[in-house]
Amino acid sequence: QWQVAESGGGLAQAGDSLRLSCAASGRPYSSHVLGWCRQGPGNAREFVAAIRWGGGRTYYADSVKGRFTISRDSADYTVHLQMNNLKLEDTSVYYCAVGTDLGYCQQPIRALTWGQGTQDSVSS
Repeated sequence: QWQVAESGGGLAQAGDSLRLSCAASGRPYSSHVLGWCRQGPGNAREFVAAIRWGGGRTYYADSVKGRFTISRDSADYTVHLQMNNLKLEDTSVYYCAVGTDLGYCQQPIRALTWGQGTQDSVSS
């Protein structure tokens, strides 16, 4: 069964940076969209950023544009999320997912697979 696993993240202060990684157990298809969703306390899961494996087109939520950068490493089937200038509202559990479109954050069943999630906490 195809899987993804997150790593990185943790505790940070406002203004600091964190880096998340998501490693796939196999080579994604060109049509696959690998991305990150997050869910803060009491909130619904929301889209953060994604990258299409074939071609590398990137997508970002307005709330993270200019601060977060998603990239892919084709050599080891890994996607990275570099999070700079962190804000208190970035505190969430971050989930890596793979799908064929960007809808899986709002409709989790549309993802092909999900990671376990990693907690990132930003303090003042």
